[in-house]
Amino acid sequence: MITAQEALARLKEGNARFVKNLNSEYATVLHTKRPELVEVQAPLAIVLGCSDARVPAELVFDQGLGDLFVIRVAGNVVAPSGIGSVEFAALSFGTPLVVVLGHSSCGAISATVDVLTGNSKIPSQNLHSIVKRIRPAVETLLCTELRHDHKALIEQSVRANVRSSVEHLSSGSPTLEKLISEGKLMVVGAEYSLETGEVDFFYEDYWERTRNLEAESNAE
Repeated sequence: MITAQEALARLKEGNARFVKNLNSEYATVLHTKRPELVEVQAPLAIVLGCSDARVPAELVFDQGLGDLFVIRVAGNVVAPSGIGSVEFAALSFGTPLVVVLGHSSCGAISATVDVLTGNSKIPSQNLHSIVKRIRPAVETLLCTELRHDHKALIEQSVRANVRSSVEHLSSGSPTLEKLISEGKLMVVGAEYSLETGEVDFFYEDYWERTRNLEAESNAE
């Protein structure tokens, strides 16, 4: 298994190919690779992304069959089943990298903002469970001047929600915490732009900061 940094580099390179509309080598080997994946898989990264139809992780990162372990849920929120899925991939396959992938103009974020600003109501209990997980990230921003700028509020809420999910995965599971502290797993946050196709890994330093705090704590 490759390292987390190598996996991250491959995703960045793949997204660059996607943005430039370059033909990938993976497209030509899909059928020849499929039989090899019947018995075993070794995904280079786990992607927790939004279920939005415009953001398929395999295409965005220009990866092929068996390369990504993808978990998709509206608003890329972290729920127990999502944590369990990440734990499964990290433990079973030794996958070294988790990417929480948000995206611009996220419907789940917009719906949460509308609910919190009194512009709409939640139509079902199941949708409420998604809004409830996004709500803390948005509420913090509503206490700032962003509440007067709806477009900017949505943009910053997308990123705040990604940060929240990264931190939840990094500190909400003893299993994942152990893997992170041992240097076997890295969790990073990113945002996909619907307009440009680019992925901005704007929150990839959390893992390093977490390890530094752990080291400082142990030193004391």
